[in-house]
Amino acid sequence: MDRNALATAYGLLIAGTRRAASSGGMIPVLDPSTEMVLAEVPDATIEDAAAAVEAAAKAAPAWAATPSRRRSEILRRCFELMTARAEELAVLIAQENGKALRDARGEVAYAAEFFRWNAEEAVRIKGDFAIAPSGANRIIIDHQPIGICVLITPWNFPAAMATRKIGPALAAGCTVILKPATETPLTAYALAALYEEAGVPPGVVNVLTTRKPGPLVAAMLADPRVRKLSFTGSTEIGRTLLAEAAKHVTSCSMELGGNAPVIVFDDADLDTAIEGVMVAKMRNAGQACTAANRIYVQSGIYDAFAARLTGRMLALAVGPGTAPETECGPMISAAAVGKIERLVQDATARGAKLLCGGARPAGKGFYYPPTVLADVPPTAEMIHEEIFGPVAALCRFESEDEAIARANDTEYGLSAYIFTRDVARGLRVARQIESGMIALNRGLVSDPAAPFGGVKQSGLGREGGTDGIYEFLETKYIAAAL
Repeated sequence: MDRNALATAYGLLIAGTRRAASSGGMIPVLDPSTEMVLAEVPDATIEDAAAAVEAAAKAAPAWAATPSRRRSEILRRCFELMTARAEELAVLIAQENGKALRDARGEVAYAAEFFRWNAEEAVRIKGDFAIAPSGANRIIIDHQPIGICVLITPWNFPAAMATRKIGPALAAGCTVILKPATETPLTAYALAALYEEAGVPPGVVNVLTTRKPGPLVAAMLADPRVRKLSFTGSTEIGRTLLAEAAKHVTSCSMELGGNAPVIVFDDADLDTAIEGVMVAKMRNAGQACTAANRIYVQSGIYDAFAARLTGRMLALAVGPGTAPETECGPMISAAAVGKIERLVQDATARGAKLLCGGARPAGKGFYYPPTVLADVPPTAEMIHEEIFGPVAALCRFESEDEAIARANDTEYGLSAYIFTRDVARGLRVARQIESGMIALNRGLVSDPAAPFGGVKQSGLGREGGTDGIYEFLETKYIAAAL
């Protein structure tokens, strides 16, 4: 495909038109299954970013004034279009991300739900009215769109991370500029065309791709019309963005890194625990911020659990994301595989036992096999940083207090998983785990109807649920003498 055709298919979306980057530069997008170039997208400049902010600013008054019912109907149409084209989108995600097609289908369904949920939330933004205790005036509480929002999304869930931000922002009456990851921008551009078809006016959603996000984001945050930054990604980059936003006192929502513990008690149902851990560990081949990272299993069930988990991991079909039989696709890049190799080698050097996997296969593609490590010591690097791959790190524990202490021994606090037949124990432990989200006897914690977010170094604010839309609203208090 030539560059002019690419500008149409995958051009920067600014003010409702597709365009090439002002620099003329292009970014190749690789298929991680083959390392071949799938397509190219424009490499936006600061000038392009300024144009996007201007487009969002021009569209903002009319969109904020659009009746909430109309915004709701447009978002509902986005949901319907995503659902109708689910297979097409899933295949695209599997191509550019490498995730197994079954996971890609699950992501599309999950992503579409953010439009359905926020279509319903758009017409339920509530204010308040009260009499001041002194009786001197009435207290009126109103909620208004916060303004132009810069949204930055990662590569691991290219559809869901975008709709989880765009849905509530549009429901609240905000205009947005989306900066998707350069590894997986094709899904963002495909969805942008869908928004236009659903009736989203030009300039309400703008999309930029760039090799140098730092300068572009800094330039956008420096514009006083930009009032919100919503970021999903690593804690390291999140800290940098928070520092940049602090210069301009820009409101921030941050969904950052995780180091999710799993606690499997002796009284857990083994079948339930194995199934739950497989979901928590292997969704998207372990490339998720909510992925099980440290699996603590009580001694009485440890050996049986390790044997069963190893058997399940060995049985997984590894291959290209688009192959129907694939259960574990490739990693996103060679660097990602290199990090996993480093963590596994460190753990085994410190005494961990390799039960399966542990060696990168030969040939093309960024593959790493499903791997189980037993008796991973507390000093291993993978206990303290995200593995972000198909590696299960098993650790033995004796008591409830020990499990809680080890689970909390991290700077992160995004998600955690608990397996026990004793519901009282499960709730007791959940209250003591320092995490924004807890899954009890299940391996999936995310839900568009529930607040998603973490504590400690895992972020600020919440996405999803009834909380999500308020991240994009300002509260205004009016003291009225009536």
